[in-house]
Amino acid sequence: MAKRIRGDNPDRAGLIYRALRHAIIEQALAPGAKLPEDAIGERFGASRTIVRHALGRLSAEGLVELRRNRGATVATPSWEEARDTFDVRLGLERLVMARLAGQIGREQIKTLEAHVAAEEQARGNNEPLSIRLATEFHILLAEMTGSPVLTRYVSEVASRCGLILALYSRPHSSECAVSEHRMILAALAAGDGAKAAAVMEEHLDGVANRALIVSRPSKERDIKDILSAYADEIAVAEKTPARRARKS
Repeated sequence: MAKRIRGDNPDRAGLIYRALRHAIIEQALAPGAKLPEDAIGERFGASRTIVRHALGRLSAEGLVELRRNRGATVATPSWEEARDTFDVRLGLERLVMARLAGQIGREQIKTLEAHVAAEEQARGNNEPLSIRLATEFHILLAEMTGSPVLTRYVSEVASRCGLILALYSRPHSSECAVSEHRMILAALAAGDGAKAAAVMEEHLDGVANRALIVSRPSKERDIKDILSAYADEIAVAEKTPARRARKS
């Protein structure tokens, strides 16, 4: 039975949006997967209106495709979009490196070190979490610039790169290398913006070059089963105000 979440309100819509976003980033919901409003609403104990609002936000970020009379699906980026998307991402992340070099504080370095440690712990033990943490490392760097605009665009393009890799990458090679994240962190801690940018470029090129022009076959699974763990995530978030306020 689906866990019931407290009555519809804007905050619940945000929680459902984040839960679906996590499911997409973690590749639990694969590109092309159907997102029926009634099934999602049943799993999360929400009205179709609330689910539709969450799907609309994901559509605005390029993670979901909304088609008239055909419902919503997880976005399926074309191969032609792939290289351009990574090029745009590289330009954005170069800007992040330039903003942070020589400006990043000790507490921010500690936060990044803790995040990379969490990546290392998840690697090989919790692959979906490992994939999400790898993406969130880049979003965290953008947040540290203090620019909401830069944070938004890095978040959107990094997440879309995850969809591309879910479609086209070699198995077990779509995630970022934790060692490369440590090299980026070391360069930033040393205030070496040029090296940080160079390492980031090599890192993202490596991720992009692992992509193949061959789609992976999708595995059919019931969406309510897929979202079960994310319903638990919402239940925990609703009980913890500090987590509810975080944007992931």
